[in-house]
Order: sequence, then C-alpha cells, then structure tokens
Amino acid sequence: MTFDAVLRQLESSLAQPLPGATAQARLAPLPRRQWPQGFDLARVRPAAGLLLVFPVDRRAHIVLTVRAHALRHGGQVSLPGGVIEPGETFAQAALREAHEEVGLALHEVRVLGELTPLDIPVSGFRLHPVVAARATRPSLVPAHGEVAEILEVPVETLLDPASLASTERHRMGVTVRVPAFRVGGAEIWGATAMVIAEFLTLLGWRESPRD
Repeated sequence: MTFDAVLRQLESSLAQPLPGATAQARLAPLPRRQWPQGFDLARVRPAAGLLLVFPVDRRAHIVLTVRAHALRHGGQVSLPGGVIEPGETFAQAALREAHEEVGLALHEVRVLGELTPLDIPVSGFRLHPVVAARATRPSLVPAHGEVAEILEVPVETLLDPASLASTERHRMGVTVRVPAFRVGGAEIWGATAMVIAEFLTLLGWRESPRD
C-alpha cells in the first residue's frame, strides 16, 4: 500500500469508533493472561507506545524495535515506548520515548490519533498506543543498551496472509497458542501483535492466524 493511501485510510478510520478489543483479540495468546485475583488496578502503570507510519519508496512502513537482550523480555519485538511521566499526555510520552529509543526527530511528526488501551498483566502496564505519521523516511539510531535492532516493516507485508502464523508455547505447565506476524526473520507476538492487529483492522484487514 502506498503511504498516501494508508494515511488517508487512517485519518478516516481514526475519526470513527475504534474496533477495539475485538481486533486486538485476533492476535492474542490463548489463554490470555489476566490480572491476579485481588490485584489492585490502581497499581497499573500507564505506558505509551508509538506506531509511526512513514514512506520508503512511497510504500507505507512502520517502526518496530528489538529489545536489547540484557533487558527484561530481551529480544522481543516492540513499539518504541515506555512509562508515562507525570504531566505528560499519551502522545507526548510516546514521542519522547521514540526520540530516546530510536533517535526520532519530532519536528516533522504528526499525531493522527490513539488506538485502544491494552492491559499487559505480565508487565503491570496499561499500554496506550499512539498513531503518528511522517511524510519522509526518518533517520533512526538505536539507543545503546535499550534497542538491539530497528525494524522498518512494510505495512503491505503485515497485511499479507503469508506473514501470519500460530505456534505453541508452554508457560507454567499450560500450553499457550501464540499467534504472530513473521516478518524478515522477526516474530512479532503478544501485546505488540495485538496493537498491530487493531492498526491493520483500520486499514481493512480481515485475516486470521494459521495453525
């Protein structure tokens, strides 16, 4: 898909009610992690992630990061993002984190809107995804110690049914079905895949993971 076409569709879709948890659930691991019984939801930490759309040869791409291996959940693919600081809006936090993690210059970035917040019990966060666009390809640099690799992923690759797969993992004696996007050797799953699922649904995506 061209960048201009994706931008028009996003602007139109973000002005309508979001597809929300139904779209996120299409890439959710099953069974889903839940907050522990009796957990005080007031302790949930708000975080923000940036889903940046930009062109490469006129084709729409998004930025993802591979977390540094020394970090918790090292090696996993995620959106640039992190904890919201006091006084920040979700958009301000997402942009700041993207600047810190991948060196994103912010002066040409336009915020388009926000996706549905997503609870991540394993980390104790409620993630607020922010969608933004940049009319030109950014020059990005991974933050030492935080980001092992920066991925520039074509939107049309994510929309391709061949990028979807479903695997099994074992967690505390329970077999978990894990849907994922497989792109250029990277596996995108969990909260990141769930956010991308809602993003793609705004573009008309209707696919389901294959076994």
